[in-house]
Amino acid sequence: HVQLVESGGGSVQAGGSLRLSCAISGGPYTTYCMGWFHQAPGKEREGVAAMVRSGTTYYADSVKGRISISRDNAKMTLYLQMNNLSPEDTAMYYCAARASGYGGVWYGALVPGGYNVWGQGTQVTVS
Repeated sequence: HVQLVESGGGSVQAGGSLRLSCAISGGPYTTYCMGWFHQAPGKEREGVAAMVRSGTTYYADSVKGRISISRDNAKMTLYLQMNNLSPEDTAMYYCAARASGYGGVWYGALVPGGYNVWGQGTQVTVS
């Protein structure tokens, strides 16, 4: 049973930085794509950044230049480095994975509906 566990969230002042981590556990797992999403109260979950197995990355326009996604295959961990944070970045951040072989519809790397495994989320608050 694969699980994703996020960590690294917290409270920071505007202009600060955070690095989120997403650890994959539960055994061997091949993913087609992994991504980070955020959801603010009363809003829909939105894609922030994603990385497909080949290493190609995708970013939401609102975070380009400030946020970087990376992974450490040996540690089975996905990262999200966030710099120059603003109050608009305040949200719950979720890590997600789409398993290779998963047959659900693929809507694109930054669309939540195509992912079949989700973490519990980590809160980011920027003041």
